[in-house]
Amino acid sequence: MNSMNVEKNHDPATIEYRIRETLNIEAIELQRASQKINGSWIQAVLEILKVKGRVVVMGMGKSGHIGRKIAATLASTGTPAMFVHPAEASHGDLGMVLKEDIVLAISNSGESEELTSILPVLKRIGVSIIAITANQDSTLGQHANWVLESAVEKEACPLNLAPTASTTVQLAIGDALAVALLEARGFKADDFARSHPGGALGRKLLTLVQDVMRTGQDVPRVAVDTSFMMLMKTMSDKKLGAAAVIDANHKILGVFTDGDLRRLIEAGTDPRGLTAGEVMSKKPKVILSTSLAVEAAELMEKHQITSIFVIDANQQICGAINSNDLMRAKVI
Repeated sequence: MNSMNVEKNHDPATIEYRIRETLNIEAIELQRASQKINGSWIQAVLEILKVKGRVVVMGMGKSGHIGRKIAATLASTGTPAMFVHPAEASHGDLGMVLKEDIVLAISNSGESEELTSILPVLKRIGVSIIAITANQDSTLGQHANWVLESAVEKEACPLNLAPTASTTVQLAIGDALAVALLEARGFKADDFARSHPGGALGRKLLTLVQDVMRTGQDVPRVAVDTSFMMLMKTMSDKKLGAAAVIDANHKILGVFTDGDLRRLIEAGTDPRGLTAGEVMSKKPKVILSTSLAVEAAELMEKHQITSIFVIDANQQICGAINSNDLMRAKVI
């Protein structure tokens, strides 16, 4: 390789040009792909909706990598799917494919030997095939029930060799199928959360107050006639910065917080001879134990408070939660 060419390729302006050109080429090819949508695309979605089994995604090489991602996207958005490697399928993994399934086969050329060799077997099983390929007249295209054309005029690779724009188009077609299926199934945010319980969205949409609240002896609560000094001791022991004032039926009558103490001092009031009922703030903010934890966070933010007491269906105190509890649970 010519050293002058190497130095030119290391030039920042050249590098920036290639990055921009790559993105521009792939954007153009995605626009072209959207112009190729026809009845086969719509029918493919309708057929997947009717399938009682799974979408079995297949592909070799770079198409295989794209296929794995498409299968994962489908599975996480309400369409049962899995990836089966075509080469492994020829050595026993084809047993994973049932007649109740539908195959989504991906090959830019449509002539990947490992894939085309199992197409007749898939047809004998009785499985319908959706193809994502650049060549409708290829072996894959001929065996497929529906073809989603993924041809590109130009790869982003300056040699026009490395799969770049073509794999981007394949991936986008997979995303388009997943989104169309998601909407057709009425898939909602809470459905998505159930597929992603370990993610941030899952935690926000699945974690309940009762999952993260403090309970039992960790909840600061006193009777209405409790002395102020005992009230302060309870608050200090429980380290919540607040205490609930409850009646004989364990229903919350009010709360006393660090902020209430500060306001008493600022007003020049000596609270030492008073009771919890006399210093409490009435109509406190409370939340049901079955509420989403994120709702507790929103309530705290709205009223600029750091803790909330929790009640059950009978309106009785059953817990407490503060912003630190929510942060530890990664809800906020």
